[in-house]
Amino acid sequence: MVDTLVSGASASRRVGSTPISGTSKEEEFQEFFLFLFYIFIYLQKIYAMKIVFLDAATMGNVSFEPFERLGEFVCYESSTPEEALERVKDIDVLLINKVLVDKALIDAAPNLKLICIAATGVNNIDVEYAASKGIPVRNAVGYSTDSVVQSTFMHMLSLVGGAPYFDESVKSGRYSRSGMFTDPNWNWWELAGKTIGIIGLGNIGRKVASIAEAFGMKVCYYSTSGTGHCKDYPCLPLEHLLAESDIVSIHAPLNDRTLNLIGAKELAMMKPSAYLINMGRGAIVVEADLAAAVDAGVIAGAGMDVFVTEPIPEDHPYIMMRHPERMRLAPHVAWASMEARERLVAIMAENIKKGF
Repeated sequence: MVDTLVSGASASRRVGSTPISGTSKEEEFQEFFLFLFYIFIYLQKIYAMKIVFLDAATMGNVSFEPFERLGEFVCYESSTPEEALERVKDIDVLLINKVLVDKALIDAAPNLKLICIAATGVNNIDVEYAASKGIPVRNAVGYSTDSVVQSTFMHMLSLVGGAPYFDESVKSGRYSRSGMFTDPNWNWWELAGKTIGIIGLGNIGRKVASIAEAFGMKVCYYSTSGTGHCKDYPCLPLEHLLAESDIVSIHAPLNDRTLNLIGAKELAMMKPSAYLINMGRGAIVVEADLAAAVDAGVIAGAGMDVFVTEPIPEDHPYIMMRHPERMRLAPHVAWASMEARERLVAIMAENIKKGF
């Protein structure tokens, strides 16, 4: 192999050149440098990191070029548990989003040196077992704040502003046939002067609060950890927040304190004119209770981006409602603006560059 590289380097020097009687020191140095370059390319190909992404379809059409620059990169749109076991056999770096990384998968990858997840939470990875094998697990933090905040207000403005109704009014021809310059048959209202109660005042919750203030809203919050330290807004007990808020917006993680936090009892504490938005985790809300409450007019409506089971079944309570127009549903995309996904890929690439 080395002889081939040397002959290749020499040939590349001779092609198109005029024959000379001797070789200068400078030419010898250039030839040696070219030889080293070929050796470097060869070794890089042989020893390049093998990187595999098992569920790349979850990232949409974002570019994976940052991964391609770091080694031999292969991505699969999705992987069944059986396929995953085969696909990790000789890899160095494992990239996943929602694939379950358990003991069996880790043991199937004897060369595995690093696990990077395209998310903040690592609940689908057996972190303890990975650590016992000396394999670091690196997550991504802060990439989706702006995306989730914007999605929160997308739901909020759609609910209070009646955009779907007005859009349908024009497109259906009802407005054209009305004989009036306007359609006053849907009552919508302003955010200014209303109260937003935020459940979970982390980075996302704080940014929601600041933008709500720009709309002229009053802000209060409930600390799910019980250790609220923000002095900018009043921290209220949950029952007080629910009773006083016109919009309740959830931005909390799922844990023992937040599981089923909002059920029939809590929904009954809210104003009949109030809306509930959930950008945290689906299981924070008892889904059947929320569907029943919205249908019965206990609250005015809700906006949901997250669900207990994802994707939701076709007979989900939200799908079977008598008044679906009171709900805004999105398939867990609040995190996934184009910019957020690009930031996520960049963070994951940096996590790989940190080494093992």
